This record gives sequence, structure tokens and C-alpha cells, in this order.
Amino acid sequence: MVETPLIVQTEGLSKRYGEGTPVAALNEISLSIPHGECFAIVGPSGSGKSTLLNLIGTLDRPTTGRVVVDGVDVGSLRGDALADFRRATIGFVFQLFNLVPALSALENVVLPLLPYQRGLKFNLEARARELLERIGLGQRLYHLPGQLSGGEQQRVAIARALVNHPRLILADEPTGNLDTKIGEEIMHLLRRLNHEEGITIVVVTHDAAIASQADRIVQLRDGWLLEPGA
Repeated sequence: MVETPLIVQTEGLSKRYGEGTPVAALNEISLSIPHGECFAIVGPSGSGKSTLLNLIGTLDRPTTGRVVVDGVDVGSLRGDALADFRRATIGFVFQLFNLVPALSALENVVLPLLPYQRGLKFNLEARARELLERIGLGQRLYHLPGQLSGGEQQRVAIARALVNHPRLILADEPTGNLDTKIGEEIMHLLRRLNHEEGITIVVVTHDAAIASQADRIVQLRDGWLLEPGA
């Protein structure tokens, strides 16, 4: 049986903040996430979920341990090399949609890659249009965020995360600002993209119903990874 290659591997990952008596946000976290998996990280507020996601996404650096993403030890990357790797490999979806109010849905999707579009191997606007149409917003291309519902704004944010053809999507409480029904629809959309394109999805959530749709669930508490059933 051929093993599925890993897209994320963390080894002894710890994160501490402050000096003197530092606060431990994460303690010795070791995880392996195969390509193509939908993976949920659950736990109460303050358990370290978002800290772990930020370390995987290269938005922060661990105090100890290492993170390997798509075969690259990201701790070895600095400056432009790190930014280029993140832009080429990872898409981010946040609880707060982080859309620019004065820009249309289409403009919000293309915005992160506009400075780099000359070097892209695909047509940026065509890619954005295709994504928005695919997720049911083909009639909302030129609507401003204020003219869209919360669920529609999160769909725009998902399209923005996908525009760079990422291999990994990191979603931090992506349904946290949505009602239950719309939140389930957003999770179904992420799962559909996971199945159809083989994109690995890592979701941080405190909602057990959302987490239950993942292939695998791990739980954090007070910065510690709990054993199954703990």
C-alpha cells in the first residue's frame, strides 16, 4: 500500500509569548497531515488553535520545533523567499472576511496577486471570474461587500484564497460570523473543493458540527494536543 505524501508535518512545535515567565500557547505539538485531507483542529477559546494555524501558515515562527509544508522546512525561509512560498502554496480564509469595502467581489479576489500578475502562468481575472461563478456568485461579480450577505462575503473570501492555485487552505473559524445554516453551506463548499481539486483543507473551529464534516479531528486544550478520547 502506497502512503499518501504529507503536506504538513510539525515536530515538537511549541510557542511561548513574553519574557521572564513566558506564557505557553502551544506545547510540543507533532502532527502529520496527508495531501488531500480535510483536517479539523478543535478546542475552546485560548486553547492554541489559531496559534497553531498561524505557525503552519508561516505567519508566525515557533519558539521550538519545526514546520514542514509541502516538503519545505519553512523555518529555513526568510524575507521574499518565505513570502513567495506562502503565496504559491497556501490560501487563507478567516472568520472576519477581510474584504476591502470599496472594491467589488471580483476586485477583492484578484487583489492579493495584482502586484505579481505579470509573472503568473494564468490569466488572473479569468481565474477570479471562474472561481466566483463556480461558487455561485457569477451574478455578484461587481457587487461591493456591503451589498452581499455574510455567506456571500465568505464565499468571496474563499475564492480569494483559491485564486493562487494553492495546495493548502487554512481556514480559521470560517463559519464563526455566520448562522448555523450558512455555516454548514460554507463547510460543504470547502469539502466540495477538497474532493474536486484535491486541495488539503485545515479548519480551526470550536463548533463540533462543523468539525464533524472533516476526515480527521484533533483537539487542543491549554496548548496541549489531546489523545483521542481524552
